[in-house]
Amino acid sequence: MNVSMSKTCAENMSSHPQQAPQVASFSSRGLSLASPGILKPDVIGPGVSILAAWPTSVDNTSTNAPFNVVAGTSMSCPHLSGIAALLKSAHPDWSPAGIKSAIMTIADLINLNNQPIQDERELPASLFAVGAGHVNPSKANDPRLIYDMQADDYIPYLCGLGYSNARVTTIVQKRVSCSNIPCIPEAQLNYLSLAITLSGNVTKSYTRRVTNVGDANSTYTVNINTPPGVSVTVSPSTLIFTAVKEKLSYQVTFIPVGSPPNQFVEGALVWNSIRHSVRSPISIK
Repeated sequence: MNVSMSKTCAENMSSHPQQAPQVASFSSRGLSLASPGILKPDVIGPGVSILAAWPTSVDNTSTNAPFNVVAGTSMSCPHLSGIAALLKSAHPDWSPAGIKSAIMTIADLINLNNQPIQDERELPASLFAVGAGHVNPSKANDPRLIYDMQADDYIPYLCGLGYSNARVTTIVQKRVSCSNIPCIPEAQLNYLSLAITLSGNVTKSYTRRVTNVGDANSTYTVNINTPPGVSVTVSPSTLIFTAVKEKLSYQVTFIPVGSPPNQFVEGALVWNSIRHSVRSPISIK
């Protein structure tokens, strides 16, 4: 999981506490150069002014204090790793992809002032800064729908990126020959976000599959926050589940309207039930 850093409440208490969480200036930004079809960063987590254990042997000062206030990826990653471990404990049958999906689709998008999360300029943070949002452990424990994948689901994606047979074999822990694998575009991976590149008037469609981990009998209706310059349709527009762990698929179609966007535009695809929402960010260029 790619994790960016955000300011904590304590970091903001001295000036604008209601703006927390806020993306730090040194937090890594997207997009992913290695795989532009996968939106990065995934999610943001606390990473600035974190009180943490500090073995004096790694410090060049003469202090004997066993704790320090630290900032960086080394602070945000333990937060997310711990949350992932808690979710695995609560849901031992969830895959790593399912846990990641739970964290991302339920992430927070607003700050304590009930406004969109901001970056260091105090402007609304873009998807390439905030990803799916700021981690919310309590909500992640009950995501209702997850975008699940097993190791074999990554093989067509990895082969499509040009990975060698040896590298793919190492990743999925089984012998793979990419020449015998039908490759898929990056955006076709069953990933919860959608990062799409449009060219001319070409229509593009991708399939997603969600697994019900909530109530056995539940219905979700799609709502689309459509990016400018694009028409987005989803079929079917309603998902009706009758069992826990039931899997249903839907297709998302992107149709350019007028001239394709010459810069990145953002939107979202949200599945809503009576009490819950499951959100997938969309980035299009």
